[in-house]
Amino acid sequence: MDLSNITAKVDKYNTLLVTTKKYRAEWPKTIKKTLTKTLEKIISETDLNAFIEYKDDIENLEVINFSLGTEISGIAEKFPGNKTKRPFIKNNGSLIFQQLFNGKLMIMILYPFIEGYGQPKPPKNVEIIRPEELSEGFILRYVEEFLQEVIEWEDFDDDMPEKMGMNPIGFGSGHIITDEIE
Repeated sequence: MDLSNITAKVDKYNTLLVTTKKYRAEWPKTIKKTLTKTLEKIISETDLNAFIEYKDDIENLEVINFSLGTEISGIAEKFPGNKTKRPFIKNNGSLIFQQLFNGKLMIMILYPFIEGYGQPKPPKNVEIIRPEELSEGFILRYVEEFLQEVIEWEDFDDDMPEKMGMNPIGFGSGHIITDEIE
C-alpha cells in the first residue's frame, strides 16, 4: 500500500497545527502592542476623532476595532400630528483587526451607515496576513485605505451609486436602472 500522498498531507497538517499555536502566541506578545501603539499614535498626531476598542471575550479570536464612533446623523423621522422626531443614528465606520482561528490576522473595513436608511454596505475584507507580516507601514496603509473608503462614502454622489451599497434615497430598491438607447 502506497501511503506517500497521505503521509505528505499528514506532515503538512501537523506543521499547520504547530504554526497555528505559534501565530496565536504572537497576538498578546507583539500584534496587540504594535497595533495599539501605532493606532494611538495616529489618533494623537492627527485630528481624527477615533478610538480603539478591544474585544477579547474569546481567547485566540480577539479583535481590535479602530472606530470613528457613532453620532446623530442629522436625519430624523417626523411623527405625524406633532413636532416629535426620532433621530437616525450614524455609525461612522471602523477598521477591524481580527485574530482568526488559525492565528492569522484579518483586516476588514466596516463602512459608515445610517440606521433605518437603506442597507449597510457589506464589510470589505482588506487582507489576511501572518503575524510576522504586520508592521507599522502596513498599519498606516490600512488606515489610509480605510479613510479613503470613508471619504468616498461621505462624498457620495450620483456618479458612483454602486459604491454606496444602498439606494441613495432609501426607496425603490427593486428598480432597475438602464441607459436610454437613442
